[in-house]
Order: sequence, then C-alpha cells, then structure tokens
Amino acid sequence: MIKKILLGIFGLASLVLNAQNSSISPYSFFGLGEVRNASTVENAMMGGIGMYADSIHINLTNPAAYGKLRLATYAGGASHTEYWLEEYNADSQNTSLTTLDYIAMGLPLGRGVAIGFGLQPVTGVGYNLATESESPAGNRVINTFTGDGSINKLYFSVGAQIHKDVSIGATGGFNFGSLEYRRVQAEEDVQFGTLDERKSRVRGFDFNFALNYNPSLTKKLNLYSSLRARTQANLNSENTRTIGSFSTSTGNGVETIDVDLGAGRNTEIKVPTIFTMGVGVGEEKHWFVGGEYSIQDLNDFSNDFLGIDNVGYTEGSKLAVGGFWIPEYNSFNKYFKRVVYRAGFRYHQTGMVVNGRDINDFGITFGLGLPMPSVGNNFSNINIGFELGRKGTSTANLVQENYFKVRIGLSLNDRWFQKTRIN
Repeated sequence: MIKKILLGIFGLASLVLNAQNSSISPYSFFGLGEVRNASTVENAMMGGIGMYADSIHINLTNPAAYGKLRLATYAGGASHTEYWLEEYNADSQNTSLTTLDYIAMGLPLGRGVAIGFGLQPVTGVGYNLATESESPAGNRVINTFTGDGSINKLYFSVGAQIHKDVSIGATGGFNFGSLEYRRVQAEEDVQFGTLDERKSRVRGFDFNFALNYNPSLTKKLNLYSSLRARTQANLNSENTRTIGSFSTSTGNGVETIDVDLGAGRNTEIKVPTIFTMGVGVGEEKHWFVGGEYSIQDLNDFSNDFLGIDNVGYTEGSKLAVGGFWIPEYNSFNKYFKRVVYRAGFRYHQTGMVVNGRDINDFGITFGLGLPMPSVGNNFSNINIGFELGRKGTSTANLVQENYFKVRIGLSLNDRWFQKTRIN
C-alpha cells in the first residue's frame, strides 16, 4: 500500500513541478533563465557538495552514489525564499517565492547496483522589469519587460559499486519546457503602444557521468573523492514571435502580426559541459568535511532568439565546502545525538556578465537531518535547511538580490523485493 500511495504522490507532485513559476529573479531575463539548485536538501545544506554517498539517501548530482544505496528511497524537497532586491539609490523591495524543488526515487537492484529516476527544475524564468527614457519629442517612454516559464528535467540514473573502493554512475536527462518573454512600450500622450512577445519551446538531452573513489585511510578515517562531467546539453528551441500594437487607455490589443522567423524558427542552444572534482575526509556515520570545485566555459554560449545586447558570457566556476556531524548515530535514548548537523558555503561565479559586471552568487548554508524512528526501517528522515545569500550587484543599473531560503526535504526508506520467510 505504501508503494502505491508514494507513487501517487510522486505523480501528482510532477504535475505541480511542471506548472509552477520557479523564479522571480531579474537575472532570469538572460540566457535560459535562472539556473536552479540541483541538489537534495541534504547536499544543499553542505554547500551543495556531492562527493559523499551513503546507503539511505539519493544524490541528485552524483550518479555514482547509487552504488552505495541499499534501501528503496523516495525523496522530495520544497523551499520558500524571501528576497530583498536592492537597486542603486532606490528603496529595497521585498518579495517571496515558494517552489517544489525535486521528486526522486532510488531503487537498489542488488550486488551494489541501483537505479534512480525523478523530476527536477533546471532553469526558471520569472521577472517584471521597467525602464524609463525620453522620446525625441520629449515625452516619457516606459518599457516593461515580463517573462515566465521553466525548463525541467526528467532523468534516469544508474550506479554500480565495481570495487569495494570504487563506484561509477551515469545519468541521462531529458530537458523540456516553455519560456515566454514580453516587452511592452508605451509613450506619454500617444494613443497606441507596441508589444513584442517571444515564446520558446525547448527540448533536448544531457548526460552526467561520475566516478567515486572511497578508500580507507586508517581504521576509522575514510577518503571521499569524486570526478564528474555533465556533458554539453544540445537543446532545440522552437520559436515564435508576435509584434503588434495596443490601446494605452484600455490595454486591449489593436493589431498583432506573427513574424516569419525563417531559419530562426528552430534554433539550437548549446549549454557547455560542467566538470566537477571533489575531495573530503570523514568517519563513517560520525562526521565528514569536503570541498568541490566546478568549471564551465560559457564563452560561446548565447540565446540569439532573445536579441539582448547588454549581456555576455565568460568562464564560470563554483567553489563549495561543507560537511556534517552526527554525535552518536546509534543512541537509543537521546534523540538529538542521532540528529545530523550540516553546514557549508559556496561561491559561484556564474560566468554571466551584465552591463560589464560579473554576476556572482554567494551563500552560507546550515541545517538538520531529523530521524523518523516510526517510519519504514527506521532510517527515514526529515531534512530542514537554511541558506543566507547574495547575488548580483546594485551598481551599473543592476539589482542585488539578498535572500533567505528555507528548505525542507523528505527521505523515506523502504525495502523492496524482500523474500518473506516463515519459520
């Protein structure tokens, strides 16, 4: 029964994930939108590092971790973020966003082999911007830019422990979604305004390959290391564009024309490969600390269909450090000794340059893993995390995003394919 209930919940959650607005960032105006965090709550609270693997948690960024999975695991996560948007010489604006971040399932097949599948957002578009200028006649001109949509990923992973110290894995992901961009221009004392609406339907595959090396250094101390490569995503975009006019007094459209895009009706967007390497040390079921470094060359990345002039791309990188501590994992009478305490930080140079300024993202993370002793095989847990961060800058007519994020995730365990024995 529990399998049917959980599978039903996963199906319903997938519909919600595909329909939700997953960003309110002004920087989602560029590229394919704001890149979403791909980690589970457990990993995100350690700065997003992914080289650690255990037998009861799903790892969304590292398919080699499936080689350690020993119980069927269902996972889901959601977050609520409070934003304070700062512009130069302007009052701060407060806004918020609640999203479903991922749903996933991992299933061990025996002999150190496991598979996983799920759905997660990749990028989100959601902005509302306005600029003012002056026409040659001296009238005030207001340009309003709005956008929404998302790209999501349906993925399938397999991982195997091929040696007591070595695991390998691979993930294939199908990316899909629709993005909409709208620009409206209205001039003071002019009866009609103009609109430019562009829509993209995006489809394409990418792959993620991983290698974990986890030898013992001493009787208690283990080394955790990982090499990963998420290959270039070749996305196909089916584009449409509509231009027209509208009444500035009523807001109703007067005339619209579907633009013949010719060769621009179908374009290809190449999202470059990301290479990640990580290393850490720890004592199993007690403590762990590690760090990761990722690089992505975005110099050749572009989304020509949008025709935005004030953005460029360069090499991006990310440094993440984090870890956990469990006072006493097998304590019977002291609950908080079995709680997992996690913390970390990350610094992400996104590779995006807007108005000549590098757009960077910095975050400090911390959280708790709370055991659920009455569920399944007593390994299920609720994970709660917090993140305090800053993205962008308030100089050069840009916006600095200050944010506080609360995450919650469920990791539920069950044992499948267990033979019933009668004594």
